[in-house]
Amino acid sequence: MQSRKPQKIDLNTDYPCPCRRQGRLIPIVLTDAMGCDRCQKIFVVEENGYAIEQLATNYPHKQTWRWVGNRWITAQSYLKQSYLPIALGAIVILLFVWLPSALHVPSGANFLIWAMIAVIVAIIPAFIHWLTYRR
Repeated sequence: MQSRKPQKIDLNTDYPCPCRRQGRLIPIVLTDAMGCDRCQKIFVVEENGYAIEQLATNYPHKQTWRWVGNRWITAQSYLKQSYLPIALGAIVILLFVWLPSALHVPSGANFLIWAMIAVIVAIIPAFIHWLTYRR
């Protein structure tokens, strides 16, 4: 079994593209960056030298990979680590605050509307998570 310990990235070594295409990362002269010969994406080596980050202006948060000797693994981002507690907190607030207050509405039709809104709002974080981290 291969080690998952990150290795320091050498700018003079040839690496496969982390975007899972058949491209190769080629060092860009006079910079700490590498470019893919296939997908034309540019990657910058982070200061510690153990990870690369994709330069992209249209992505909401950084995509970072670490080299483990034979392949790239995705580095955990802060958003991904903090997303689950935020989503669970939103669901708890909906279940214990908003839904009981909707139960006190006198009309049955209003309760159904409030319950549907609560369910939709509870599903939105899961949908956003799926859109953000799908491959």
